[in-house]
Amino acid sequence: MEIERKFTIKKLPDNLRSYPKVHIQQGYLSTNPVVRIRKEDDHYYLTYKGQGMLAREEHNLPLTRESYEHMLPKCDGNIISKMRYKIPLEHPVFNADCPAPPENYHLLIELDIFEPPFEPLIMAEVEFGSKAAAESFVPPDWFLEDVTYNSNYHNSVMSMMKF
Repeated sequence: MEIERKFTIKKLPDNLRSYPKVHIQQGYLSTNPVVRIRKEDDHYYLTYKGQGMLAREEHNLPLTRESYEHMLPKCDGNIISKMRYKIPLEHPVFNADCPAPPENYHLLIELDIFEPPFEPLIMAEVEFGSKAAAESFVPPDWFLEDVTYNSNYHNSVMSMMKF
């Protein structure tokens, strides 16, 4: 089960280049249900995602480079390319509705900087272990708008946009 919230951001973190990053290229064989192929640097995956906004079923299977390249021309719509920075959030803040997390609790912000035709879009995604934690999360000051429930920010929907 994937439980995640998505945000647009106000500004990039000052020390962005100090974080690990991967280049992602992905295409969609189907958007209902979501069946995606993805290349992350030199790793390849086939992903199935169920329906939902905040929480949904997700299954990843490994692919070979050859199988990824074979399926890529079969994808519908736009191929999405982005640079993903992995930014640890060591002391996340939660509102009072959430039980206090353990002292060593941390989250990972996945900051996506999209390439054309989606440039200048930049989004942050944060995955959680529970719906309660996701719903109680207080985003950092550099986050702007919570777009979790706006389907226009789902990559599968973006892949079908006309330019």
